[in-house]
Amino acid sequence: MLRRLAWLLPAVVALILCAPMFAQGRPFTFEDMMKLKRVGDFTISPDGHWVVFSAVDVSLKENTRKGHLWIIPTTGGEAHRLTEPGAGTEDRLRFSPDGRHVLFTAVRNGQSQIYVQLFHPETGTLIGTPHAVTNISTEADGGTWSPDGKKILFLSSVWPHCQDDACNRQRDEKAEQSKVKAKIFDHLLYRHWAAYETGKRSHLFLASVDCGEQPCVARDLTPGDWDVPPFSLGGQDQYAFSPDGREVAYVSNHDPVQAISTNSDVWTLSLLTPDVRPVNLTASNHGSDSTPVYSPDGKYLAIRSQFRGGYESDRFRLQIIERATGRIINLTEGFDRWVESVAWAADSTHLYITAEDAGEAPIYRVELSATAQPRQLVRGFNDSPMPTPDGRTLVFLRNSVRFPNEIFTLSPIEPHFAPPPAVANKPANGHHLPLIGHNHTQAPPTPRAVYSEKDDSVAAPTGERRLTHMNDAVLSKVQMQPVEWFWFTGAEKKQVEGFLLKPPGFDPGRRYPVKFLIHGGPQGAWGDDWSYRWNPNLFAASGYVVVMINPRGSTGYGQAFVDDINGDWGGRAYEDLMLGLDYAERTYAFIDKDRECAMGASYGGYMANWILGHTDRFKCIVSHDGMFNPESAYGTTEELWFNEWEFKGTPWTNRELYRKWSPALAETNFKTPTLVVHGQLDYRLDVSEGFQLFTALQRQKVPSRMLYFPDEGHWVLKPQNSQLWWKTTGDWVDWFIGTPGKHPLDGPPPEE
Repeated sequence: MLRRLAWLLPAVVALILCAPMFAQGRPFTFEDMMKLKRVGDFTISPDGHWVVFSAVDVSLKENTRKGHLWIIPTTGGEAHRLTEPGAGTEDRLRFSPDGRHVLFTAVRNGQSQIYVQLFHPETGTLIGTPHAVTNISTEADGGTWSPDGKKILFLSSVWPHCQDDACNRQRDEKAEQSKVKAKIFDHLLYRHWAAYETGKRSHLFLASVDCGEQPCVARDLTPGDWDVPPFSLGGQDQYAFSPDGREVAYVSNHDPVQAISTNSDVWTLSLLTPDVRPVNLTASNHGSDSTPVYSPDGKYLAIRSQFRGGYESDRFRLQIIERATGRIINLTEGFDRWVESVAWAADSTHLYITAEDAGEAPIYRVELSATAQPRQLVRGFNDSPMPTPDGRTLVFLRNSVRFPNEIFTLSPIEPHFAPPPAVANKPANGHHLPLIGHNHTQAPPTPRAVYSEKDDSVAAPTGERRLTHMNDAVLSKVQMQPVEWFWFTGAEKKQVEGFLLKPPGFDPGRRYPVKFLIHGGPQGAWGDDWSYRWNPNLFAASGYVVVMINPRGSTGYGQAFVDDINGDWGGRAYEDLMLGLDYAERTYAFIDKDRECAMGASYGGYMANWILGHTDRFKCIVSHDGMFNPESAYGTTEELWFNEWEFKGTPWTNRELYRKWSPALAETNFKTPTLVVHGQLDYRLDVSEGFQLFTALQRQKVPSRMLYFPDEGHWVLKPQNSQLWWKTTGDWVDWFIGTPGKHPLDGPPPEE
């Protein structure tokens, strides 16, 4: 009993310390969210004394987002702007190997180039003025120092058949000045994400740092009609120098039909001989290989790999390639989670990774052995672990539903506690057991609650410390509710996890309407993490209980759980969602089951459309960028590998499955008032999907409205567009299940 009490004490203390954060302050608003600094990319100085990071400021008035560079001592203290206010937009700082210079990307006069500036290691300040080391007409980004500090790698999108920058400049000017904007296509993937292909390719360039007063002429290391690296929505670099500076590793996909291929490979290119050809290190694997990271001693190259070609949601494994022999060793075959970010220990003896697990993203230590299991170091929702040069401290990003990204440290880097029962007691299939012996709602105090909700002003028992406090001034004035976990029995008796947030000023004696959020992907997940686009606390702030379920297909519960959505889009996942909401209604007496609205985007939009034709339990629906007709969606999307995997073929080879899970074929059942949202530039799910849904609703006289963005893609990113999105969706839900006001269908839409 004494041991048990000692184990619970830190958790109880932490929950008491953070209790005022839950109870005080006014409701969170959209304007509050726009005031938050968006902390992102960071790096550590070679002497380990400094952490430099980027933070994006949003101006709602100017409808802009601008990044700036900040610096803070690794041991803690006040963060301050590193670059001069008003200088423009800067991002992605990297220290020279000797720590006396920095390079960063900056936008000046509308052009993105790489700049170098002197740095004072003792004071943590910049000296003099920045000097542009690139002057390429196609712009530059992604700068990285060579190990000797004499050269840099960077990226630029160029015309693949041009031999020099003069040719690129001429081609760009000709395209800009032409009055004919027509395009001719002779291959698929002619548009992608939010833009039509222009014919240009991302290439990797090498340039010297010092060429006197003029920027150096850069050498294209990867000429040809291939992207280096392939398109990505973020994550780690897809290229790197070897520690001895003799070669670079990079990622590229050379399959002839890239619209159906996920087969990116890791290549190396020797820098010793100008005419040498690159070497494909992963040619035998037809899935995705990416994220090359050299060990500090140069003996290994770590990569992330998927083994099933054409399946973008296969398990991401951590592999290492022995550079001397080419032998590939899989370090996480027995680890049934997706490997996300990867970093080497300073002494090259092991690695650190993050991997989603049941609504969090813990940090793990991975040994250089195919049989050793990763050891969990800390829980919470973490990203981008990076050890200091002395190997004693780990620096990483963390966020939760209560705060956006901040920088944390762990020192010393050791596993300090055994995982709590809800984590440690896992059945063979890799799913967490439900919290047996409790009411299946919030767990009793455990390290899981501590590390997500702790008071960050002091070091936790694990050695964690919150380094930055970029948004305390805003968040200290508002109520930010913690997420609560619960488990229930889903389809086929599988254990499924759900999450709940209460509204600010929660009164257990009241009954509250529900916003039922459905995540996208479908291989995605809800959890204790932050979002600027679908923020649970902002949804709850206007007096709603927010319920979120991770149905079949969700990440963080093992690959079999992910795969259960393949070919079954409206089956087990739909049943999981409905059973999860049933469970929440039975368990939480404050839920008003007669006032519920279903809201989803992407796959969540598909599921909103499926719900529309298969149940009348909701009083309203919000469908954002959802698939309405799988057959037409196949013909208008760009990444065909996704549809062909999820629906097990093409419409002409497996039409039955495309129609089985088509919301359009249940359109005569539509009765629920529905808000349709779609962007013109959404090429993952073409805007015609939203138009078809809206037409079906209108012709059947189902109360409906469409919010159409001519200048947005799959995500609504522009600040003022985002403001309109939150207002329009909020008004729609308020009318049907919240506080009644002016009916959204009475009269013209509000002027914006």
